[in-house]
Amino acid sequence: MTGLGTLFRSAGVTGFLHAVDLDTGAEVAHCADDAVVTASMFKVALLVEFFRQADRGLLDPAERVTVMADRHTPGPTGVSAMSDDVTISLRDLAYLMISVSDNTAADTLMDRVGLSAVNTMLAGLGLTGTRVEHDCRGLFASIVEDSGQEEMPNDPAVLARLRALDPARTNRSTPRETTRLLGMIWRDEAASPRSCAAMRRLLGLQVWPHRLAAGFPYDDVAVSGKTGTLPTIRNEAGVVEYPDGGRYAVAVFTRSYGTAHNQPRADAVIGAAARAAVERLRG
Repeated sequence: MTGLGTLFRSAGVTGFLHAVDLDTGAEVAHCADDAVVTASMFKVALLVEFFRQADRGLLDPAERVTVMADRHTPGPTGVSAMSDDVTISLRDLAYLMISVSDNTAADTLMDRVGLSAVNTMLAGLGLTGTRVEHDCRGLFASIVEDSGQEEMPNDPAVLARLRALDPARTNRSTPRETTRLLGMIWRDEAASPRSCAAMRRLLGLQVWPHRLAAGFPYDDVAVSGKTGTLPTIRNEAGVVEYPDGGRYAVAVFTRSYGTAHNQPRADAVIGAAARAAVERLRG
């Protein structure tokens, strides 16, 4: 789409986007087939496989598990930020994993679901450019190993050697495959209709308003999505639903030129680019 490159550059990022009308198939694309780092957006694929296993009776979403405090994965939200052991159902871990991107919740579910099962599911759905290489614990371990430090780096020379920022060696997808997976959830194709409805509900409960949702500040427009964040990486993908029935899956991935941990322009351009793409689709 003409103008998206300029929009991304003005925000100090390289951007990748795919937007599609879920009912007509009309699309807007900008580097939509390039491999991109998903960061925490891999949790959507884990969510899908979790519910598919529930559909097959391989796990009970209501099963309660205890997450020991010494087993927490680092993170600023949810169980990751708690001080004590937590007893909680698997489906409530799924809620925390999506709504606040809780890393411990995600890793606890991954331990139960299985990383190989997630990748088998993705391949079976034809998403050959999407792969989960590691859970949150493994992702952070790779950063510590590659950087030689415990804190999150921002030195450009250090960032350049991180596997976590290389789509060939970390959790990855493409913008087009990301919207395809969202479309399957919204059309009841990713799992049973009941499970897809549950996934749509959880994606609608994400709390972050500063990326995709910022482009659609209307009371009657619903935005459901999942963010992903790493040094220089700011992403979000989701579905925008209008009161007239229009529904659009949008995936925006960005890589910042600068290495500061706070990137408000990168956050804002996700919503701006998504809105420009959806407005083009709506004519």
